[in-house]
Amino acid sequence: MRARFLAGLAVATLTGLVAATAVGVAPASAHVTVNPSQATQGGFAKLAFRVPNESDTASTTKLEVAFPADAPIAFVSVRPVAGWATRVETAKLATPVKAHDAEITEAVSKITWTATGADATIKAGQFQEFEVSAGPLPEVDQIIFKALQTYSDGTIVRWIDEPAANGEELEHPAPVLKLAKASANVPAAASVPGDSATVLSEVADGRAGWALGLSITGLLAGLAALAVALLGWRRQAPSAG
Repeated sequence: MRARFLAGLAVATLTGLVAATAVGVAPASAHVTVNPSQATQGGFAKLAFRVPNESDTASTTKLEVAFPADAPIAFVSVRPVAGWATRVETAKLATPVKAHDAEITEAVSKITWTATGADATIKAGQFQEFEVSAGPLPEVDQIIFKALQTYSDGTIVRWIDEPAANGEELEHPAPVLKLAKASANVPAAASVPGDSATVLSEVADGRAGWALGLSITGLLAGLAALAVALLGWRRQAPSAG
């Protein structure tokens, strides 16, 4: 009897520790991110900044996203969000950069989204996405978008920690967009403003459909040839009796 009691106590203690650990790490995983996390250099991409609300007592009322001057993006269009006002700021570049044979002297420096009423704020257990179409994307390996999240009680969470070289987990990581070089065999996202992953998906779908069409056509042709051969054989075969 005592052994069963001790075993039950051990299981209950272990369960409690696991639950406590899960509660402790949950807030750290709910951070501001940019989606998709990868796009193509030189093209346009649709980016969504996803903002979860981590507070149980306050709502998120504002998001500020800084665009780095060392990886300039010249053009940004913002998708409206009901109940939120948007402000796009630009700044002159200290050193102009080239993009698609054009010289860029000014780039987006910051975008701010502010809730215009209490009903629009991001409340406990909720998240919101703020979408932009941005480009041309610079020829760099990644873009770090440092973000500030403001709550209704005045608290400001600074999502500004840059990725660590040793892969160490960060308390407040900044949203990071990885950039891949455009493939010579795949149309660059620059030709069609939008998410580069979508462009690649559409190309892959088109090739798959083309291959499927050829397979079906070949199958039908084979069946037709077989039918003609059978008909000819029946005509040539001697009749019984």
